[in-house]
Amino acid sequence: MKSCLPGLALMVAAAGPLLAQPALPQPVANNAVAAGRVGGEWWVFSALGIDSSKRFSGITRRAYAWREGAPEWTPLPDVPGRVGRLAATAQVVRNRLYLFGGYTVDSAGAEKSVEVVDVFDPGARRWSTVKPMPVPVDDAVSVVWRDSLIYLVSGWHDTDNVQHVQVYDVVRDTWSMATPIPGPGVFGHTGALAGNTIVYIDGAARRSTGVKYALVPQSWIGTIDERRPLEIRWWSSAAPHPGPPLYRAAAAGCGDLVLFAGGTDNPYNYNGVGYDGAPSKPRAAVMAYDVRRGQWRVLPSAPRATMDHRGLIVRGDEAAILGGMIHGQRVTGQTTRWTLRGCPK
Repeated sequence: MKSCLPGLALMVAAAGPLLAQPALPQPVANNAVAAGRVGGEWWVFSALGIDSSKRFSGITRRAYAWREGAPEWTPLPDVPGRVGRLAATAQVVRNRLYLFGGYTVDSAGAEKSVEVVDVFDPGARRWSTVKPMPVPVDDAVSVVWRDSLIYLVSGWHDTDNVQHVQVYDVVRDTWSMATPIPGPGVFGHTGALAGNTIVYIDGAARRSTGVKYALVPQSWIGTIDERRPLEIRWWSSAAPHPGPPLYRAAAAGCGDLVLFAGGTDNPYNYNGVGYDGAPSKPRAAVMAYDVRRGQWRVLPSAPRATMDHRGLIVRGDEAAILGGMIHGQRVTGQTTRWTLRGCPK
């Protein structure tokens, strides 16, 4: 795979297919986002999340799809389940959308991690389920390796974070445990895959004193063994990533780079207010880790500061963040788009 060029930067260009993508049908944050080829066509999906009310009653089951060149999003059947979910993670593998876990919130504020894995078949326009997660998690990082294995890295399980790396085999419908992360378990961390390398950063963990949850400044790199893909060699980045630790930023692979965009430096509950009581502020900063050179890079910022993300869409030289929260903890349905230079097609 061709690597991104060293001079990766924003540029002015005519709008491509991804940049021409319309706004979502409704404002939504914390939505699970994924993209990939379905039957040879480029599809983008958004499912679950919370609406502009930012209340438990606004946690939605709605899902949408956009096919390249379409003038608008297509509503899908609601995600199965009695209520909506937050902090799920999604991937497109072998022409289907896989939606992992998340958590529910009841009227008393009680939260419950969900073990279900929902699968949407665009051809049949039907949801189904596959084998559930061994350890239900929400706010996990997910990556796809070689269009066959989906790795779920850390995340929250009911009462605390876990250090598990759970691996789902799409072909065999089986789960396995890979090498666990060596750092602390976290939720709301951000990561993606470049080649055989997983990169994830930061996330929040429970504290014994003071504010209940705080960010953990960290950068971990894990190389998947090609012959034994359940074995991951983890190590910490030699240099801290640029800027402050982040919560619920967006990430995606781009050749030899793992891109990180947006997020906030103040972890928060689903209403956008920090656990310290201060409103969280979104960021527009963009950075990348070069897995080949082992270096961090600061890139030109995105055109809008956003937070509360569950995925970054990158296709060739185009990047997009779908929905999220903008300044003032306002939930948006807009697509934040910008153009990159040097990502492989």
